[in-house]
Amino acid sequence: MRKIVFGVVITLIILFTFKYCGDKREDKMVLQEHSALIKEQVRNVGKLVVTEGHFSEVFTYKNSKAIFGDLLEAKKQAIVIVNADVTIGYDLSQIEYEIDETSKTLLILSIPEEEITISPDFEYYDIQADFFNQFEAQDYNDIKATVRASLMKKVEASDLKLNAQNRLISELAKFYILTNSLGWTLQYDGSPITEIDALQNIKF
Repeated sequence: MRKIVFGVVITLIILFTFKYCGDKREDKMVLQEHSALIKEQVRNVGKLVVTEGHFSEVFTYKNSKAIFGDLLEAKKQAIVIVNADVTIGYDLSQIEYEIDETSKTLLILSIPEEEITISPDFEYYDIQADFFNQFEAQDYNDIKATVRASLMKKVEASDLKLNAQNRLISELAKFYILTNSLGWTLQYDGSPITEIDALQNIKF
């Protein structure tokens, strides 16, 4: 009788051991599948999130220099019309992240800074130059530098950067929806994102 009971106990132990090991293997496979799915999602949104704008400006360029000491002044000037397309975006392929399978957490470590691209088109009118002060390549370089600095100020004063950040948040929301659906946690800059509205408070 004891042998039968002993045999039954041993059989049960073996069955429970196989079941436990099988469950552990299955849990590990699911965990790896979730991890691979999250990695794939990060790669899929690794595109440039872009906001576009257009600016038009009219500049008057003037330059003068003294010749023969201070006896004469040679002048040159031009009216410059600038039409510029501006794009602002984030290259999400540059996101730094880690996946912690133990705690089931997607940790976003850093988000790249926005990329601002200004593509101006110049049209020159009413170009006037004295004989001793002709237009040179440096003049056109100075005009371009001045125009770019002015356009950059306008971009900073506009809502283009805010629009780009909103587009970025909409992309990050995809990470939250995915991790939340899998029972994982999304974390950015050391803080867990517990609800989708919390993404609005992220500081870039």
